Amino acid sequence: MVLYEKAPAKVNLLLDVLGKRTDGYHEVAMVMTTVDLFDRLEFHELKEDRIEVLLESRFVPSDERNLAYKAAAALKKKYGIKEGIQIKIEKSIPVSAGLGGGSSDAAAVLRGLNRLWSLNLSNDELADLGAGIGSDIPFCVHGRTALATGRGEKIQELPSPPPCWVVLAKLDIGVSSRTVFENLELDGIPHPNLERMLKAIEDKDFAGVCANLGNVLECVTLDLHPDVATLRKRMEQLGATGVLMSGSGPTIYGLVSQEAKAHRLYNGLRGFCDEVHVVRMLG
Repeated sequence: MVLYEKAPAKVNLLLDVLGKRTDGYHEVAMVMTTVDLFDRLEFHELKEDRIEVLLESRFVPSDERNLAYKAAAALKKKYGIKEGIQIKIEKSIPVSAGLGGGSSDAAAVLRGLNRLWSLNLSNDELADLGAGIGSDIPFCVHGRTALATGRGEKIQELPSPPPCWVVLAKLDIGVSSRTVFENLELDGIPHPNLERMLKAIEDKDFAGVCANLGNVLECVTLDLHPDVATLRKRMEQLGATGVLMSGSGPTIYGLVSQEAKAHRLYNGLRGFCDEVHVVRMLG
C-alpha cells in the first residue's frame, strides 16, 4: 500500500518571547498560519522492521537526526508497531528558513502513519507525541491558523486570517534557531501586541494584520546577518503592505492583497535573491 501526505510551510504572523523557562526552553506566544508551499511525502510499507527516509537534499540528514524519522520512531515505539516503513520526502520548502519545513514533515509523518497503521489517534494525541520531538510540531499537526503558547505545544485554533498573497524570499544562508535564542536579550525589547493581532484576524482586517505583525527574534537575526536586514528593507521598498521575518529566519515575507502586486514584488526580488515564492495563505 502507498499513501501520500502534504506538509505545508508556515509563517509567523506574530512571535513573542516572554521569558526563559526552568526546563531550558523559552515561554512563547506565536500566531502561525500555513501557506500553500508544500513538501510531499510518500509512504511505502516494508517487510523489514525498519525506518527508511529518502530525500535528495544534501542539507537534510536522512538518518535518526531527521525529524520525520524521529516521528516515525516515536509512533512505532509508543504503539508497538513492528511494520517497517519507507518515507520519501520531496522537498519544496526551503531548509533552515524559519518556515517549519522539518517540523511539518514530522507532523505529516504522524498524520500519514496514523492513517496507514489505522491507529485512529486524534490530532491532539498526535500533537502531544510530536511535542516531545520539536516545539513547532504540535502546530504543524493541526495546521490552519493557531495561537501557540507554552514552549509552542499549547495550541488554540484561530479563525482564518483575511485572504491575501504572501511573497516569501530567502537568501542562500542558514540560521541556527539555537544561536538566535541564545543571543536574545529580553530586557528592553519591544513586544508585539497579541490582542490587536487576534482582533484583526477575527475581524478579517487585512490592514490590521499587517499593522500588528511582529517578531522579537528579528532584532537578533538582522544583527547577525545584515543581508537579511537589507532584504527586509528591499521588501518594504517594493511596496509590500506588511513585512516580517518568519521564525528565526532568514526568510522575509511580504503580505499584499492583489495578485499583480505580488508578482511585482516577485520580479523585484528575483534579482536580489534566488529563492522567491508567491503563495496564498491556507489557514
